[in-house]
Amino acid sequence: MHVQTLRYDPSSGWSEPFPDTDSEQTLVVVFGGAGYLDEPAPVAQLCGAYPRSVVIGCSTAGEICGDRLHDDSLVAAVASFGRTGLALAAAPVSDAGASFEAGRALARQLDADDLRAVFVLCDGLGVNGSTLAAGVNSVLDPRVVVTGGLAGDADRFERTWVVYQGKPAGGWATAVGFYGNDVLYGHGSRGGWDIFGPERTVTGSEGNVLYELDGIPALDLYETYLGDRADDLPGSALLFPLSLRSGASDPNSFVRTILAVDHSARSMTFAGDVPTGYRAQLMRANFDRLVDGAGEAAELGIAAAAGGEQGETLVLAISCVGRRLVLGERTEDEIEATLDAVGQNATQLGFYSYGELSPLTDGTCDLHNQTMTITTISEA
Repeated sequence: MHVQTLRYDPSSGWSEPFPDTDSEQTLVVVFGGAGYLDEPAPVAQLCGAYPRSVVIGCSTAGEICGDRLHDDSLVAAVASFGRTGLALAAAPVSDAGASFEAGRALARQLDADDLRAVFVLCDGLGVNGSTLAAGVNSVLDPRVVVTGGLAGDADRFERTWVVYQGKPAGGWATAVGFYGNDVLYGHGSRGGWDIFGPERTVTGSEGNVLYELDGIPALDLYETYLGDRADDLPGSALLFPLSLRSGASDPNSFVRTILAVDHSARSMTFAGDVPTGYRAQLMRANFDRLVDGAGEAAELGIAAAAGGEQGETLVLAISCVGRRLVLGERTEDEIEATLDAVGQNATQLGFYSYGELSPLTDGTCDLHNQTMTITTISEA
């Protein structure tokens, strides 16, 4: 396996010529700003150079290439496999209600006896990420590892895209399947947030829309905590994600991040389900723990891929936009932490997202928010 990265800057074009490696066993991954919906030519140029290859990508809240962070550029990795089979799938996801069937459709297109892993990228706004993951899980063998993420649009929450039929397009979910016994596919996901304030009960919700906590309109509570920052909703709520668990005796929790607010209904829409009856608690950032968590996620990813002599490794780093807003000028610290953890033979590409898809440590895929999620791909 061989991996090469490229970067597109609007002022200077692509950083170097496209590698001449087009084949059915070549994977091209591209991440970029939401504005390429209006200026699709650079994405189309990249896709046009690889007509036989599998090309997948999406919009971001910041592009990761190596140990650097970029905005409104395109970053790409071209990975050539020697013995691993690849296949591409796509399904429309017009709104959150279509998410489960979109997940099922992706999985059905890719399912085969020798399928070992699936990497998913989907529209970041018109989707319920946890339901999408549930749809994928309902079809695939539990031993198939599924990771990926939801496309971003900085802190604007206006429009996102994925690569579909050679150009950026909204309203789609896409996935690439990896086949055969030679692929080594690892994953790791870690947070680093602290909980604070009282734990409340979700007393009103429908899918990924939260209406009430302890009988109080959810938006009222968030505006109380946000104070002057309430004027900047929904972006400012990324600084205070929501921790959820099924009950007071459940030691396991998951995180949800906000996508939209409805001032008239006093409700909040999250990237995944917020089940009625669950216990909810606000979270806030701990800078050092966020960076340490990123490094731990990368270490888990490398460990999970163990099982053969690894050569070059493609590291796909997906971190939540909320982490970037909190870390600010320290954002590249977590990118450097992941790259330090994965070793010298690793090439890192990634993006800041509206949600991360991965098993937590083992088990089936689920939606995570406010985490650094690492996928490592290599061949034995």
